[in-house]
Amino acid sequence: MIKVIKDKCVGCGLCVKVCPSSAIKIVDKLAVVDLDKCNLCSACLAACKFEAILIEREELKKDLSSYKGVWVFSEQRAGEIAPVVFELLGKARQLAKDLNTYVGVVFLGYQIKGKTQELIERGADKVFLVDNPVLKNYIAENYSRVITQLIRKYKPEIFLAGATTTGRSLVSRIAVNIHTGLTADCTGLDIDKEKKILIQTRPAFGGNIMAQIITPNYRPQMATVRHKVMPSAEILPQRKGEVIEEKFSSEIEDPRVKFIDFIKEELSTVNLAEADIIVSGGRGLGGPENFRLIEELAQVLGGAVGASRAAVDAGWIPYSHQVGQTGRTVSPKIYIACGISGQIQHLVGMQSSKLIIAINKDPSAPIFKVANYGIVGDLFQIVPLLTQKIRELKNLKK
Repeated sequence: MIKVIKDKCVGCGLCVKVCPSSAIKIVDKLAVVDLDKCNLCSACLAACKFEAILIEREELKKDLSSYKGVWVFSEQRAGEIAPVVFELLGKARQLAKDLNTYVGVVFLGYQIKGKTQELIERGADKVFLVDNPVLKNYIAENYSRVITQLIRKYKPEIFLAGATTTGRSLVSRIAVNIHTGLTADCTGLDIDKEKKILIQTRPAFGGNIMAQIITPNYRPQMATVRHKVMPSAEILPQRKGEVIEEKFSSEIEDPRVKFIDFIKEELSTVNLAEADIIVSGGRGLGGPENFRLIEELAQVLGGAVGASRAAVDAGWIPYSHQVGQTGRTVSPKIYIACGISGQIQHLVGMQSSKLIIAINKDPSAPIFKVANYGIVGDLFQIVPLLTQKIRELKNLKK
């Protein structure tokens, strides 16, 4: 709540100048705040020399000590658990160890009970299972209603989900319903050992800085995490865990939304996110016709074709091939960057690759700072030669 104290305000306009939301204007020598625009950032409070602005915030009433557990949303389609879930479970085990708590998994769907052991083997101590015909197909409204009720009942202190189209549409709804914070597209998660809170790291300002975000006053602390930025949890067949099955009535179904069909995209090439080898091209290729060099090398290696944002923005290759902050996050065994300078936006999407090979004519290109092997030279000479040599070696093995 924000108030302007009439007896103190002189209409100087200092608050107008500093308001980032343009929520304040001077009317008859008095500051007037548009409550629909104001986000209570307190910039006006600091600028006012006459103490004419008062901001009152609602006191926190939650008992945070009652919140325990690190939860992961187990995204699935047709009973198949998404790979990002296993990556989240690996990180959840680390976070739970630092907090001395358990790892929980929220598993929603229909006829999926047989998959619970797979989650336990990957690190879940407790699987909160809701097996209901209404949840057979993913509908954000239905899933968010169920998970919101589970959170209110069991009170986890951390809730994680993959930064997929499903995760993004779901978790934002849950955060609004339970009045807590949410950090999207995280690339790192850690625990502040002293304060026992989650440090959520994500690129900000176009990827030029890495921001660390915390949610100190509300629970659960919620974050979505990009696919392929964290290693998958190892499989431990001997692990034991608890399956907690929750029953819900048909009231969880939102009558306004109906599932009609799911049209799966047909990929004619190797799936970029799952590829073991990726060959990417950037601005250095000079034009769309030169992507054939990248495609030929990827084909002989049995890999996928990637691209930098510059190449995609130029219209040389479709967006589905883009690697980086605004594209795909990948973690192949081998990543070959051809004519890519290596700006931070691109590095965010591929720096966790096991082996990085960079080909660039500029010896000071940032890509060389993260590359395991760097070749300084003309890619138009190097890439065809590399393709030829690999093809010759494959023919010899035959």
